[in-house]
Amino acid sequence: MVKTRFAPSPTGFLHIGGARTALFSWLHARHHGGRTVLRIEDTDLERSTPEAVQAILDSLDWLGLDHDEGPYYQTRRFDRYREVIAQMLAAGTAYHCYCSKEEVEQMREAALARKEKPRYDGRWRPAPGKALPPPPPGVAPVVRFRNPAEGVTVVDDLIHGRIEFDNRELDDLVIARPDGTPTYNFCVVVDDMDMGITHVVRGDDHINNTPRQINILAALGAAIPRYAHVPMILGDDGLKLSKRHGAVSVTQYRDEGYLPEAVVNYLVRLGWSHGDQELFSREEMIRLFDASDVNKAASAFNTGKLRWLNQQYLMQADPLRLATLLRPHLAAIGIEPEDTEHLVEVVKAHVARAQTLVELAEVAAYVYREFDHYEAKSAKDHLKAAASAPLRHVRDALAALPEWSAAAIHAAVEASAAALDLKLGKVAQPLRVAVCGRAASPGIDVTLWLVGRQPVLQRIDRALAYLDRGND
Repeated sequence: MVKTRFAPSPTGFLHIGGARTALFSWLHARHHGGRTVLRIEDTDLERSTPEAVQAILDSLDWLGLDHDEGPYYQTRRFDRYREVIAQMLAAGTAYHCYCSKEEVEQMREAALARKEKPRYDGRWRPAPGKALPPPPPGVAPVVRFRNPAEGVTVVDDLIHGRIEFDNRELDDLVIARPDGTPTYNFCVVVDDMDMGITHVVRGDDHINNTPRQINILAALGAAIPRYAHVPMILGDDGLKLSKRHGAVSVTQYRDEGYLPEAVVNYLVRLGWSHGDQELFSREEMIRLFDASDVNKAASAFNTGKLRWLNQQYLMQADPLRLATLLRPHLAAIGIEPEDTEHLVEVVKAHVARAQTLVELAEVAAYVYREFDHYEAKSAKDHLKAAASAPLRHVRDALAALPEWSAAAIHAAVEASAAALDLKLGKVAQPLRVAVCGRAASPGIDVTLWLVGRQPVLQRIDRALAYLDRGND
């Protein structure tokens, strides 16, 4: 059975590249009817924080990437790592090295001077007929893996194909520090072995770690997983995606008003495709995705494309769900609607005019509160002296309506235009600017109905006063 794992380090928020890796790993397992494991690689004790762990869990939950096992925490498995290290020392596949950091640095500098790859020279590596010096007193050794000295390690990568590594280029990796704490590459190997991981989907910045991990697995007699190294994501400018490109953490996209299904859909298309199809349901992704179909070239992140995609999902979403999601974004600008049914109608009327929930809150804010000023161009084009008579006439018609409904409002506006022998736009546009502060809104009847009779009349009065003052 296929079994994948997502193994983030909790040294910060889950960034968008990590989220794509989690998605690809999750989809590969689900496509093959397999299982997923969540593993928190928190051995960096100085930088790992509980807040970062929670942010990762919250991000995965928001994206809908559940896991069948875990979360497992590496810091809770130290006894197991020490057990395996002891077994390797006893088997001779690992050994103690008493070199100081300064000595190792000197080895590397000497190798560079000889124009060779900087590496540990193996002076404490046991060999037949080799006499090792006595351990220096008071020096705590590291433990090194005894990497094969000859041959080639082959990575049959699902994305990049066959990659060969000359074992002579791989020095003997430190697998335990002087204080006995295990190192990253060793913990990963033991975890993958113990958890029965069959497929490792991760960023291609780990490719150079892979031959070392394969050799350790082989020394332990463990099955070797299949690897799929996902290419990096580039920013809009073609450089590696980083903080300078804006929102790179998953939680920031949530806070900026993106829907999780839109973010997931966008991420799956970063390096993977199915013909020219752009929109995928979760079920379609699971049915169609396989890690072997991921492109080996880096993908460019396009914020404009994500915004467009999010708008498609906003327009397809249940308005009641959007109303619920919109509330915190409205609260952020000081608006807290009491009537949920009314808020749902506000969403329906305005959703096509926004690409994010933040924009939706901003574009619909006029419904709930008076605006500070008229948009300059809208006022210049529509709040002119000629607008005074249409505004006065339609105000009286609206004030006299027996019921406040979109149909009744529409009839009143049309009647005013007919009475003044004007085209409908000569009445509707000044009215729209008076009520909304700008020349763009949903249909004038729906707009006025949502704002409400009294606020509409008050805003028309404000516009008339503005005209009487000479637009100052």
